[in-house]
Amino acid sequence: MERKQTRPVRVGNLVIGGGAPIVVQSMTNTDTRAVAATLGQIEALAAAGCELIRVAVPDQEAAAKLKEIVRYSKLPVVADIHFDYRLALAAIDAGVAKIRLNPGNIGGADRVRTVVRAAKANGVALRIGANAGSLHRDYLTRYKGDVIQAMLASVEDQLALVTADGFDQIVVSLKSSDVVETIEVNKAFAKRWDFPLHLGITEAGIRWRGTIKSAVGLGILLQQGIGDTIRVSLTGDPRHEVTAAYEILKALHLREHGPVVVACPTCGRCQIGLEELVEGVEELVQDLPYPLHLAVMGCVVNGPGEAARADLGIAGGKEAGLIFRNGEILRKEKQPRLLPAFAEELARLIREKYGVNLKFNQADFRLEELEEEEGGKS
Repeated sequence: MERKQTRPVRVGNLVIGGGAPIVVQSMTNTDTRAVAATLGQIEALAAAGCELIRVAVPDQEAAAKLKEIVRYSKLPVVADIHFDYRLALAAIDAGVAKIRLNPGNIGGADRVRTVVRAAKANGVALRIGANAGSLHRDYLTRYKGDVIQAMLASVEDQLALVTADGFDQIVVSLKSSDVVETIEVNKAFAKRWDFPLHLGITEAGIRWRGTIKSAVGLGILLQQGIGDTIRVSLTGDPRHEVTAAYEILKALHLREHGPVVVACPTCGRCQIGLEELVEGVEELVQDLPYPLHLAVMGCVVNGPGEAARADLGIAGGKEAGLIFRNGEILRKEKQPRLLPAFAEELARLIREKYGVNLKFNQADFRLEELEEEEGGKS
């Protein structure tokens, strides 16, 4: 699909906008003052595929810990700043790659300009924007409760202030917990400006509900070529945000990260424990980075056809199943042996396709990389 052309903004070793791949980001939910816990979560998020990480900076104690976090973080760090412009200055001094700033709540235009000048001098990007739930009442009054126009006006006022001295390394965010509002306000902004957009449905909720709302809202915008970086905001473990983000991008063929697993719904024709098989395959591949197409099908109606499109697949029968690779039957196994057999064939596929030696550890039910033995053999 054709993406809207936006200006490039450098954030550490990443580029947001300018035709660069859509960046997947998340936010830690640890106490930033607890450096070890925060770095541990960043490492876990990086392993899941996160590319940019935001941390809350509520006070000077948290700001003082940023230098150590930035130094050891595997990802470029974004400081989330509210209310005190001195926290933004401390974060810039600590070496963060980007500041998430709300120009309306840090104490006036002079303080905003002070932060902007420091960001410009240090090569730090800014994210500004508006959330529907925290819009200043004056904007809602001016536009008679029209949230979309109020959000646009709020952001355009912020842009006028932040760009006054020629600063342009800006990412814009317009979010609502309402999916339709988020879609409409981002479409309106994209028609007017070429600043890269950070997409998200704010306060989306728990994992299943938040993922559905985010997939609908972000999916519609991304399919129209709008959006340069995304965060799926979910209550709980932020690794689920990263997983969901990549599933949305993979569904639209915008990014490849990890396997795609397709599976049929159960019906009266199914004579195999399909749900157990699908859950097993999902567990097996959850940490794999390889962009494989895997299929788990319950019967002969769609099974062979879907398996033919898959790198590797299972087509169920009566308490047994066939394992396919690119449409060719590899083996038939009874249900108790299907998952281990699938894991063995998956390890073989990865070795042949990517040159990575894996083995199936049945005790932990995962594929693990073989350590090289002396002489370079494994």
